Amino acid sequence: MSDFRLILSGLGRKPLRTGLLIFAIFIAFLIYGVLAAFQSSLENAAGVSSSNRVVVANRINFTQPLPLAYVNRIQGIEGVADVSYSNWFGGYYQEPRNFLLTFAVEPESYTRIYSEFVMPADQRQAFITNRDSIMVGRAVAEQYGWQLGQQIPLSSNIWRRRDGTSVWPVVIRAIFDGKDTSTSTGSVFMHFEYLDEARAFANDTIGIIQIVTTDASQNDAVASRVDGQFANSRAETETLSEQAFNAAFIDQQGNIGLIILGVTGAAFVTILLIVGNAMAGAIRERTGEIAVMKTLGFTSGRIGRIVVGETLLLALLGGMLGLALASVLTHTLSSIPALNQFFGGMRITTQIALSAAGFMAALGFITGAVPAFNAMRVNVITAFRRI
Repeated sequence: MSDFRLILSGLGRKPLRTGLLIFAIFIAFLIYGVLAAFQSSLENAAGVSSSNRVVVANRINFTQPLPLAYVNRIQGIEGVADVSYSNWFGGYYQEPRNFLLTFAVEPESYTRIYSEFVMPADQRQAFITNRDSIMVGRAVAEQYGWQLGQQIPLSSNIWRRRDGTSVWPVVIRAIFDGKDTSTSTGSVFMHFEYLDEARAFANDTIGIIQIVTTDASQNDAVASRVDGQFANSRAETETLSEQAFNAAFIDQQGNIGLIILGVTGAAFVTILLIVGNAMAGAIRERTGEIAVMKTLGFTSGRIGRIVVGETLLLALLGGMLGLALASVLTHTLSSIPALNQFFGGMRITTQIALSAAGFMAALGFITGAVPAFNAMRVNVITAFRRI
């Protein structure tokens, strides 16, 4: 009889116990898959990183403004290939609960730098040419049923107009798609000049400056030159790689990585104790069976492999089922227009799947180690005396 059939036979001795153990592991990997996909969606919402893009923000905090005049000064710095800038708008549609990820940008340079936002050339040109225009992601357009050429009232919970209102009439001139599935289409972009000319305060200031360097190897040197240019000024700068800036943006929402580690770690430790204890009990119940196997010529090493094989199979079955359901749930959530704006990149990535496979293997080996050791130490004569 093959080892695999013996593994199946061992797990089939008590189907209820086996089913409950698989269910416990299933829950742990369902939690892990959903939380890891959620973290991935936050990273995508913060923006797709490029190796040769760096971001300039106020040294105090990226919520503090920078003078618009910094843009021209940065353009002349060695190693800078292209520059754009943006400002957080804090927008919503009709009522505050319809929140929109809205940024005021310099349209021509911004759409040139962020080539992952894909749209027809005529729509891009229309967005650049008309100051009262906006560029919206496909997910947002589908959520609200917006069409090209439609005028909408875009409101802000931060910026008020000089006339005392907070409503900014805009026209949808472009609808963009993502270059690939990792690009979120849950954002809205308006003209910075339209905002700056009409807002009641903080004119001629911007939120952050985006720089494209001549080469990724120049990122650190360019960052040093930029920060040195504005050292000891009223608005000192901190220049980070786009990846580092996005990570800082995510950390403002809380340390998601630590939360995931805490939740899944607690789940895995609990599962480890449950499975390990259950398998240890199963081995005690099968002492006589193991003694017979040794009498028939089964080596201690083979018996140990069979026991570890049982825990590995439990971990793989429960883990794969949990990850499969997590994939279905995340795909369903990200396909809902109202949620796609925030979680458009929510999915089980290859990296998440590989990490989960590693956890499954670790869980199987760790929970099977002690029961396998106990099985290998079973003494045939002593075991027969207990029968």
